[in-house]
Amino acid sequence: MRSLPETDPGSPDHSSPARYLLWLLRHQWRSSVAGASLGVVWMLSQALMPAAIGRAIGDGILARDGSALLLWAAVLTGLGVTQAVTGVTRHRFAVFNWLSAAYRTVQVVTRQSTRLGATLPKRTSAGEVVSIGLSDVAHLGEAMDIVARGTGAVVAIVVVAGILLSTSPQLGLIVLVGVPLILLAAAPLLRPYRDREAAHREMVGELSGHATDLVAGLRVLRGIGGEPLFSGRYRAESQRVRVAGVAAARAETRMNGAEVLLPGLLIALVTWVGARFAADGAIGVGELVAFYGYAVFLIVPLKTLGEAAGKVTKGLVAAGRVKALLDVEPELPEAGTRRPAAPAELTDIASGLVVRPGRVTAVAAADPRDAQAIADRLGRYEEGEVDFGGVPLHAVADLRRRVLVAVNEDRLFSGPLAETLTPPSAPDDGGAALRAAIRAACVEDVVDSTGLDAHVAEAGREFSGGQQQRLRLARALVADPEVLVLVEPTSAVDAHTEARIAGRLGPARAGRTTLVCTTSPLVLDRADHVVFVQDGKVVAEGTHRHLLDTEPRYAGVVTRGETSGTDTATEGARR
Repeated sequence: MRSLPETDPGSPDHSSPARYLLWLLRHQWRSSVAGASLGVVWMLSQALMPAAIGRAIGDGILARDGSALLLWAAVLTGLGVTQAVTGVTRHRFAVFNWLSAAYRTVQVVTRQSTRLGATLPKRTSAGEVVSIGLSDVAHLGEAMDIVARGTGAVVAIVVVAGILLSTSPQLGLIVLVGVPLILLAAAPLLRPYRDREAAHREMVGELSGHATDLVAGLRVLRGIGGEPLFSGRYRAESQRVRVAGVAAARAETRMNGAEVLLPGLLIALVTWVGARFAADGAIGVGELVAFYGYAVFLIVPLKTLGEAAGKVTKGLVAAGRVKALLDVEPELPEAGTRRPAAPAELTDIASGLVVRPGRVTAVAAADPRDAQAIADRLGRYEEGEVDFGGVPLHAVADLRRRVLVAVNEDRLFSGPLAETLTPPSAPDDGGAALRAAIRAACVEDVVDSTGLDAHVAEAGREFSGGQQQRLRLARALVADPEVLVLVEPTSAVDAHTEARIAGRLGPARAGRTTLVCTTSPLVLDRADHVVFVQDGKVVAEGTHRHLLDTEPRYAGVVTRGETSGTDTATEGARR
């Protein structure tokens, strides 16, 4: 068997849930065919046992023929050994098929999540993606697993029906007619089960997303006294999920009951008719024992068919969730292949902003949403006409490596602190860049208290808001992109720390292009160039001091009517 997971999961067919399941089956067809073949042999070895027992009784015991008894006993032993060997091997292939489908789905979902980037949280919740990785992959694996046993069950039913037809046409017809009737009788139970399972699955995904949001904002909720309110809402929603789960379980219970009742009725009918034939002398005692054995054996394949119906139904629901995620397209197409010559200006045509290379440019916007919109366009997270060194931004190659937009919604990843702060694009310089970035972001106190080997929890929840912000800034500085766009990088830190960051940012980005979207006087005063944006347009630019003296609207936004306080703060920043 191949090792899992595979390097390339392939390109999934997500035109429909059924097509996605077939795509999984095609990609693992060798192991699926092997598992199905072993499943057929495994089932047939059990299906032929009643015939061997009947012949042993009829030809051996009743006829008092010792050699015949030994022969059929040997045949029965051989069938038992075959069943044991093929059963173990079939199970290995079934587990491999389960894991292969699960891993492949996790790979395509992870690849799609990475491809969507900033589009993902806008179109689906984190809980939905987590639920796909936890529960849906299990249902898809079970759908692939049941293929082997389901194939064996169908073949076994056909073989048993053929044996019964050759021995007693009436019993054979009962089986041939009874099995389709059982399937038709159980079919109406599948649709409500599928609908309730789908509804429950959707509610579980929403609840997982809300749980993620609650955990992420727990510190804030406790600070404002909102923990009881939101926990009460979560309890109410979890109760709705429980009710939906009970409804799905009730539908599944009906199916499970039908899996036992309907085959049981067929078996009772076969046994009763066989006993009547034996009493009339139409069949012998050995054949009666064989017929009873067939009736008991049929419980296994018929129940397997019912199980297959349930697992395939769950698999289709899970595949529908995967399909919905794979159907999402990035808001913007991938970047092109052209490379602007360095150093290159970055120009936002809509606002008139020109970010000159090698300088720290600050954007102060009367409406913070205008600054965020500019950052999104410069990073190509939103559509817009942007020029990068004479090349349209959509045609620039390796855009995500060249232009990095760092916002306060970015997350810290779990793992060692050094790895969390060192992206793959960071230079391999023995940690010199990391140490310089830690100093520039004024996060030495955090690193000294925890150590670079300390484990960071999910989203860095053990750190305060200001500590998280400084760690994110250090990570952005370590990446050392050609253009770094920072959106309010000091909004959660105290004034003294903000002043130190403002003074260290320029030297840390020497020779690189940096744009800071902020209204902090401490940061604006240390910028090489300041641009004031109002109503989405650049209306004034110059140094912070020049704009304070010449542009009242700028002074009103930056100082909020407290000019003297601002002068004191900026003087403190200079010192």
